[in-house]
Amino acid sequence: MIKLMLVDDHAVLRDGLKNIIGLEEDMEVVAEAVSGVDALDKVIGEGCLPDVILMDINIPDKNGIEVTGLIKKSYPHIKILMLTMHDHDEYFMSAIREGADGYLLKDAPSQHVVDAIRSVVKGQSVIHPAMTKKFLSFQESDKAPEPMKESKDTLLTEREREVLLCLVQGMNNKEIAQSLFISDKTVKIHVSKIFKKLDVKSRSQVVIYAVQNQLVPLP
Repeated sequence: MIKLMLVDDHAVLRDGLKNIIGLEEDMEVVAEAVSGVDALDKVIGEGCLPDVILMDINIPDKNGIEVTGLIKKSYPHIKILMLTMHDHDEYFMSAIREGADGYLLKDAPSQHVVDAIRSVVKGQSVIHPAMTKKFLSFQESDKAPEPMKESKDTLLTEREREVLLCLVQGMNNKEIAQSLFISDKTVKIHVSKIFKKLDVKSRSQVVIYAVQNQLVPLP
């Protein structure tokens, strides 16, 4: 059972999400928070440890991006999926820097939200297509924000670059294995090495880092 926490100050939205999640046999909402401080109190103070947090950005006290960073520092295993109305690149980039595992807009179909929850639990990143397209367009026009980290004099092997390109294209481990004709176990090993060499903690971060530092060709 996937345990979820909803962080949003709008009761109508929380109720809507609870109704959607309630239809899934493998998910349940175990906690709700109406502000940044409330979320931190429940997770860090009270020890409520959900598998996934659906996090809004515009919440009272502390915004969702700041709360994401604080929770990730103490509990990096908790998956945080941003669910927001903001499609601005600065919000998107800041959320990824703070460790968010995914970024969805509130206009996403309910099934996409459910699928995204399952994806982040499996260790995959979820980025709204509109945000991916916008990010790539910034790269192509040389207007992208500064890279998250300084480029490292670390060379990836040819196979690791192939796996990295697959990650940027949004493939999961099984799809990468099929594409490169290798085993799922081998893919996991390559992904682990890529994360270590690039000093990133999530697939979302590795995608942003790889594109910003031109480690893969832009589509």
